[in-house]
Amino acid sequence: MDMAAEDAFYLKVGDHVRFSKTVAESDVYLFAGITGDLAPVHTNQQYMSQSFYGQRIVHGVLVMGFMSTTSSMMVARISGEEDGEVPVSLGYDRVRFVKAALMGDTVTVDYEITEVDRERRRTMAAVVARNQHGETLAVAQHILKWVRRG
Repeated sequence: MDMAAEDAFYLKVGDHVRFSKTVAESDVYLFAGITGDLAPVHTNQQYMSQSFYGQRIVHGVLVMGFMSTTSSMMVARISGEEDGEVPVSLGYDRVRFVKAALMGDTVTVDYEITEVDRERRRTMAAVVARNQHGETLAVAQHILKWVRRG
């Protein structure tokens, strides 16, 4: 690799992607079935009608799945440009579910690169999920690591 290539990296601070989806009842039930998380807070309207929320709430980890979608979208932007390396997720730090997502909410996730560590072959991103009212639902820091192929 020449010096110019060494100075470059696949992503830069400020790179951003956005994903938006309205959460349907079918999304929640399919997710519940796949994961086995059939907790009444997600699946029992009568039970939740008497709660603070007044209705069922979306699995927080389903919202995290939307966060993962944005990570994949970011990687797709550079797909084919990797120089003998593959980007893989090292996970999410500082995950917080700030406000419950409700059935029918449109969840929008913003993923923005906040740090590039060329030496450790990593990028860090701020990830924020908001509802259609602009209220923050969840936040996290995501870490991508570039590993050698083969």
